[in-house]
Amino acid sequence: MYIGSHVSISKGGYAAAAKTAYGIGGTAFQYFPKNPRSLVTKPLWNHQDTEACARFSKENGLLSIAHAPYPLNLAADQPQQRIMLDALINALEITEACGSVGLVVHFGKYRGKDSLQGYKNIIQLINEALRHWKGKSLLLLENQAGEGSVMGTTMEELVQVRSLCETPDKIGFCLDTCHAFASGIWKGADWQRFEETGVKLGYFQQLKAVHLNDSLYPSGSRRDRHANIGQGQIGTDAIKQLLASYYLKEIPVVLETGAARDGTHRIEIALVRKLAENP
Repeated sequence: MYIGSHVSISKGGYAAAAKTAYGIGGTAFQYFPKNPRSLVTKPLWNHQDTEACARFSKENGLLSIAHAPYPLNLAADQPQQRIMLDALINALEITEACGSVGLVVHFGKYRGKDSLQGYKNIIQLINEALRHWKGKSLLLLENQAGEGSVMGTTMEELVQVRSLCETPDKIGFCLDTCHAFASGIWKGADWQRFEETGVKLGYFQQLKAVHLNDSLYPSGSRRDRHANIGQGQIGTDAIKQLLASYYLKEIPVVLETGAARDGTHRIEIALVRKLAENP
């Protein structure tokens, strides 16, 4: 199993982030390809750095995923769609250059009255972005917690949107465990039911990454507040059931939790690996 955490590129760049992940015992990592708070494109980046990141990761058996900037909203109306499109393609290009599995993108939130238009916007934007995308990196749709919008909280929605896109083979899923728990579609102790439902829908067959987070609040709370593994409402027993899943064996499983006193996730990565090895 490829286990790791989110790491920063702010101190040394992409290759340094890969080396940091490896140095704390990770076999996977996540990073922001550019400023996480901005949609401004990054047309010029250090290509030697991204190539070094891809090379180091391949040589040391690391799998990585990138995370799109937080303001990127697939459901946005015109004229914001043009801005979103440019930011999405730019992030995909950097993701590809770093040799990453894919770019994680939040499902999207629609502010208008007609939620159907929001879904149409998501499909339209994805189609535009992927129409000419020739890279290997995938667009990874992430499930949402239901905070502020119930869009994107169910596996049914994600599977349906993917199936309606022109190039579904370029799209995968990233399961956020805190979001699934907070939205109420996963209760924690019912992993087998949750997985069986997802397999019937065709969700787990396209699962390419996992955000492994405990939840500060109960299932169904729709509150997106991550907790460290075993220190939240999900608990280690439920996490162990999840980690035993066949569908998590060959994909990056990444922590998005608070760092320990040493500023890293070294201890928590070791904990997750122990839970995975002793189901």
